[in-house]
Amino acid sequence: MIPSRRTLGLLALGIPIAAVTAQMGIVYFGLAFDVVILVAAWITTRLAPSVSSLRLTRKFDPVLSVRADNRIELTLENDGDERITGRLRDEAPARFTASRREFKVDVEAGRHQEFTYTVKPHERGSEEFAGAWLRLDCPFGLAYQDVYIPAEEAVRVYPNLLALKEFDLLNQQGRLREIGIRQTRKRGIGMEFESLRDYAEGDDFRKIDHKASARRGKLVVRQYETERNQAVILVIDIGRHMLAEVDGVRKLDHVLDSLLMLANAAAIAGDNIGLLVYAENVRRYIPPRKGRTQVGIIIEALHDLIAEPVESDPVGAYAYLASRWKRRSLLVAFTDYEDPDRARELLAAFTPLARRHITVIARVTDPRWHDISTQPVRDAKSMYERTAATILTEDRRAATHIIGNSGIHNLEAEPQDLAAKLVTFYMDVKSRGRLAG
Repeated sequence: MIPSRRTLGLLALGIPIAAVTAQMGIVYFGLAFDVVILVAAWITTRLAPSVSSLRLTRKFDPVLSVRADNRIELTLENDGDERITGRLRDEAPARFTASRREFKVDVEAGRHQEFTYTVKPHERGSEEFAGAWLRLDCPFGLAYQDVYIPAEEAVRVYPNLLALKEFDLLNQQGRLREIGIRQTRKRGIGMEFESLRDYAEGDDFRKIDHKASARRGKLVVRQYETERNQAVILVIDIGRHMLAEVDGVRKLDHVLDSLLMLANAAAIAGDNIGLLVYAENVRRYIPPRKGRTQVGIIIEALHDLIAEPVESDPVGAYAYLASRWKRRSLLVAFTDYEDPDRARELLAAFTPLARRHITVIARVTDPRWHDISTQPVRDAKSMYERTAATILTEDRRAATHIIGNSGIHNLEAEPQDLAAKLVTFYMDVKSRGRLAG
């Protein structure tokens, strides 16, 4: 039994009553008054409506997206004969940030009530919703009764899959530019004939089909579509270089969000997608295949990855890949290098593959280093911070120069821009037909 404010107010009223009655020689009247109030409150809990017929169900996506607002829908069904009022508290996992946790309940007999809120998980992995607690209103407003409603449910938190839904929607509407993705219109050897159509003003004269134009008596042009069944291989370093945080989030998590956006774009384009994960040795390898099912397989392989404090072996990892995949592909390596020595180590691993594949190294930039390296010096601490940031920035610039001179593409961006830059790069490679052959 939880006393209500009304009961607490009545109990407090017993103090002046006790003081007055004591002067009248009635010593225990105030105490008796409070006892009567408490007994009355307890009796009302026995008269409270039964909650055995209450059922709570949750509805949400089969998987939740990390660092995104995921919609949760609650339905409270009352199959009993009495109206239920009170407050409902849903027990989302403790490591989730919930937009709301408590809801006012007022559900008639034989009816149901719905509630919605959002949760934001901060880490990938497995979690569990507990049941819910209902603080039930008892008759006359003297007490509440806490009742547990079983609704335990396991849930898995993945990289940001909600961003993939947004990508699909904008792609269907031709509005990818809104999320920073630029689509080129260049046509190259990587284009396959699709159909014929009437010439329109602005069409390239080189696309005119002269034989078809002669047969129809009007200008006809060939339409082309991007070649399919090409390959994109995504390689993730989960060693110590991916442990660093940007805006409080591990670089590996930023990488996974961008990687899935690229995999989704490749699946839509009809290309094969493969995955290699490595640290000091190869951890996971998924041979390239096409289709949205392959994206699901890759998502499942990534959802529980964690960066580890070990030195990665890119030479061994890429040798492993070279022995298992020969076809020309777009090879995207998600890693980091902070200094020229690390850049040369990556070159040793990449150079054999760069002769056959289009290779690009994708890195997450931390904007703090630029801000710190340009901040005014106010004291000894700021001087040391600026010096360290300047040295780090210069080392990364030198390492980038080494990679750039090798012919390997370097793609570096802040977390919010990396996915768009990767997809733009991929679409440019496709439109130019650079994966053919």
